Amino acid sequence: MQSFAEPARPIVARMTAAAALEPGRAVSFQGAPGANSHVAAVEAFPECLPLPCFSFTDAIDAVREGRADCAIIPIENSLHGRVADIHFLLPESGLVITGEHFLGIRHALMAVGTRDQITSAMSHEQALGQCRHWLREHGIAPVVYPDTAGAAAVVAEKADPSVAALAPPAAAGLYGLNLIEADIADADHNTTRFVVLARQAPPVEGPGPGPWMTTFVFEVKNIPAALYKALGGFATNGVNMTKLESYQQGGSFAATQFYADIEGRPSDANVDRALEELGFHTKWVRLLGTYAQARARG
Repeated sequence: MQSFAEPARPIVARMTAAAALEPGRAVSFQGAPGANSHVAAVEAFPECLPLPCFSFTDAIDAVREGRADCAIIPIENSLHGRVADIHFLLPESGLVITGEHFLGIRHALMAVGTRDQITSAMSHEQALGQCRHWLREHGIAPVVYPDTAGAAAVVAEKADPSVAALAPPAAAGLYGLNLIEADIADADHNTTRFVVLARQAPPVEGPGPGPWMTTFVFEVKNIPAALYKALGGFATNGVNMTKLESYQQGGSFAATQFYADIEGRPSDANVDRALEELGFHTKWVRLLGTYAQARARG
């Protein structure tokens, strides 16, 4: 908790104490109170007790240790791409993806002073990237901080009128800042996708809520056309792949691994056939979760 700026600590302490009394209702998130992840937690689980954590690893550990029922983690943004490196965080955590949530993002500029005093804005690199054109047009220099609402708490603590924060509008009230300008974004479609992580996966057999998404990671063999061969089964079996992202792990540039989302679930015959063919052409495949879609694809 000491990692949070001083204005955030009493709020974090109250929320942590409440979550400790009812961990079955607690939903951990990365960031200070008032962050977009806090907003997403309350939207996705209206009756929850949000548990603020300084880092993504802290939020995951809260679930692993039983201090929270689940975590809600941002993984991609429509303007700025990847947020959390879930393909690094999740596979070794022992947690599974059990749901997803989409949050429309609108940032606000807040400070202790007035608009004409501001020369820089502090926020998470994602928020700064999502507003980079607006900041450039207004002559405001970006300053990276681990989270949006945490930046607002730092601005309140430093009380420097030249430094503002980009954060959700509610953060201004939480930390006693002046709301300088609201509804800031470089595009109207600015949306962040979150995933819900839990210790156990709910049953996905039978009719269920559907339609379904399945997320997995895999490593291709180091041979020509390895990815083409590995993905062929999804095309021939009519399985729609909505996300495919490559990454390197372990300092090697030879072993390419991939993170993927597909529509459907392993109990579907076409998905089973596609995954079987994927396994034949890869070194390994690891399922990260099957869950109901929060938004239709396509």
